[in-house]
Amino acid sequence: MVTLTLDRLSARYGRRQILADISTPPLHGGQVVALLGPNAAGKSTLFRRILGLLEGEGEVRITGTRSERPIAYMPQDNGATAVLTVYEAVLLARMQGRRLKVADADLGEVDKALAELGIDTLAGRDIGNLSGGQRQLVGAAQALVQSPDILLLDEPTSALDLHRQISLLSILHRLAQERNMLIAALHDLGHALRFADQALVIESGRLVDCGPCEQVVTPQMLRHTFQVEARIEPCSQGRPQLIVEAAI
Repeated sequence: MVTLTLDRLSARYGRRQILADISTPPLHGGQVVALLGPNAAGKSTLFRRILGLLEGEGEVRITGTRSERPIAYMPQDNGATAVLTVYEAVLLARMQGRRLKVADADLGEVDKALAELGIDTLAGRDIGNLSGGQRQLVGAAQALVQSPDILLLDEPTSALDLHRQISLLSILHRLAQERNMLIAALHDLGHALRFADQALVIESGRLVDCGPCEQVVTPQMLRHTFQVEARIEPCSQGRPQLIVEAAI
């Protein structure tokens, strides 16, 4: 089983300290981890540090991986303007770092990813003509088709309507379990309580807490970190529900 552990991870932009000493217990495959924090907390920077796009002190440890490229990343908006169809864009993502010849298995994985995300009807559309929400779903397909052990999703639901948000997060939670992937996503607190197994909360570049979501997302944490008064109530489906009452 793949595990991801962060050990005293730090990052700077010039002289400015963005992340400082982020350490976590091992995060295991088969789970969705919600990366949470206020605006400018350093969430996207942490993803870039995990991906190796930023240098800094500390260590990112990955064990149990099955792939030479264990991590796939989906940015918040890929801003795609290339003259490619959806199918071509997802196939191109599949072939990155692989052999030059496209095999039937590669085409099968593209078909599977598009079908899983419910965007197979967009296969022949030009990427540049899609809405922001449609591009986000294509970005998710481009990440999934790489068959990663760890999938990092930066605000995967920000351009989606509520129906699509719930649908995508349900699919991702199921795929994490079925494929034994670790999926780390930034999304709102209510979605975190409903779909995430673990939560990692940062504020001003420092770790607030990391652990089971229902233990981390508490009224006390919300008051201190997000400056809101809220309560958390059980719901009929067994997952807690967040009720925000007021901003502080």
